[in-house]
Order: sequence, then structure tokens, then C-alpha cells
Amino acid sequence: MRPLGALALAAAGALLFAGCASPQGEAGTPPQATEKAASEITVTHAQGETVVPVNPQTVLVLDFGVLDTLDALDVDVAGVPKQNLPKYLTSYASDDYVDLGSLKEPNYEAVNAAAPDLIIVAQRSASALPELSAIAPTIDLTTDPADYLESFRANAETLGEIFEKQDEVDTAFAAIDEKIAAVQKLTPDAGTGLIVMTNAGEVTAFGPGSRFGWLHTELGLTAAVPDVDASTHGDPISFEFIREANPDWLFVVDRDVAVGESGGAAALTVLDNEVVSGTTAWQQDQVVQLDGTAWYIVISGLTAINTMIDEVADALA
Repeated sequence: MRPLGALALAAAGALLFAGCASPQGEAGTPPQATEKAASEITVTHAQGETVVPVNPQTVLVLDFGVLDTLDALDVDVAGVPKQNLPKYLTSYASDDYVDLGSLKEPNYEAVNAAAPDLIIVAQRSASALPELSAIAPTIDLTTDPADYLESFRANAETLGEIFEKQDEVDTAFAAIDEKIAAVQKLTPDAGTGLIVMTNAGEVTAFGPGSRFGWLHTELGLTAAVPDVDASTHGDPISFEFIREANPDWLFVVDRDVAVGESGGAAALTVLDNEVVSGTTAWQQDQVVQLDGTAWYIVISGLTAINTMIDEVADALA
């Protein structure tokens, strides 16, 4: 038999341990969970994997599509490239935000001075990732033209995970998917389509797999020319090319307007000639000038993609 003093001492110790191990809240409320949410996650992106903080405090964004999405998700950023900001994002031109230079030529001194916790690049700024990664964790959220919608969705979900906005991303894509389904009901009976871009009087065409190719592969509009070269700025073409393709719908992006260059003739003026005017699209008044900011400058983003889908839906309705 253990001595009475030893038993009492053991009981007191047990009570003390229990009190420390299982604290109760006021009025007998259960203890709060001691497991903490992850403070870092590993992100798979276009150039590899990177460990990034969850809800980083100082975020620098070098892509307008990513900025568009973060703006729609109400996520604060500390710095952006202020050159050629889209009009609907001009609030970021204020002195409240660090000017990071341009998309293709970041101001590395400004980036370093901002002491960022996370840097996000994509598209035009993607090549700067190696240098930026030496300053802070950097991820590349470039979309894949061959799988545009799914790559954009994956990128938005990545942002949702980093900033704990998963529910907001899910809600946004539920609405986007509904719009896409509505357009896909219109395209089978719409005939063929060709998307072209004018630039300083020159014309290039885009087909499936190109930067604008999701008009065909995702929204379902039959390509008037399925084998157009999927280069970044399109396949240079002549007016005769458009006439021979004879699309039922001609979708037009004016690069000069999109990048703020006003020296060249407007896109529809360039195309308004006796060759192109002979196409079904021109004859049937089915030439659609697209929002160059959304399609060419921003490329992706929750606001921009709604703009793009709405333009196609309104044209075909």
C-alpha cells in the first residue's frame, strides 16, 4: 500500500496537470482549438513550385489580369506597374501604391525597397521571375492559351487559397460558368468566326490555340480558318485572306487603342475596303469590335473575363 501522503501528492499533481492541459472558457465553454492554420503553402505555378505565406501583408503585382482578380476579391496590394493601367483599375495609380515601373521592365529598386512578402508575375512580366525571386517569394500565374479557361480558373483558385478567398472564387466561377454555358448554346448556329487584330495598319489573325483562341475552343464558335499560326501577335494576313476565309462573324481587336497609341487608323477604318466588305460578316453587319483592354492588355481577370464573355454573348444573341 502506498503511503497516504504520496497518494495526496499524486492527486494534487494530477489535478494541476489536468487544469493546465484542458483549460475551460468562462461559464464552462469548451476550450478553443489549439491547432493553428497553416502560415505557408506550396504553390505550383507556371515556372515551378514556391513556398508562399498565407495572407501576405505586402503584395506586389506585376500583371493586370492578376490585379483585376485581386481587386474583384477585395485583396489589398502594395504596388503595381502604373504605366498603361486599365481605366477600371486607375485607382491603383494613386500615391497609396508603389510604382513598379512597367510590365516588361520592373523597377527592381522600387520592388526591393517595398520589402514584399509576395510578388506575382504573369504573361509580359514572367521573364522577370528569376531576379524577383531573389527579393521575395515570386509566383508566375501566366495563363495557358491552349487551355485558357482551366488555367485561369486554376490561377484564381491559387489566389483564393493564398488569400483565403476560396468561397469568393467559387461564387465568381459559378456565375462565369453559367455565362459560358449560355454562349455555348448560341455558337452552334452562329456559323464561322475569325478574330483579327489591327496594329499600325497591319492585320494579324488568331485561331484555336492562340491567345484569343478560347473564342473557338471554349465558347464553341467554329473557326473560319482552323490552322492559323498561334503566335503571340497573330499570323500576319492580307485583306484577301479575310475575303477567302469569308467568316460569318469578324471579331476585331484594335491594338493601337488598347496600348494608347492614337497615330494609326482605327481598326474598322483599316478593314473598311472593297475586299473585306465583300465578306458575309461585313455584309450582314456582323463585325464586332472587342474591348482591347480586356482581350489584349488584361487577358485574364474576373472582371475582364466577364467583359469578354458578355461581348460575345451580346453579339450572337
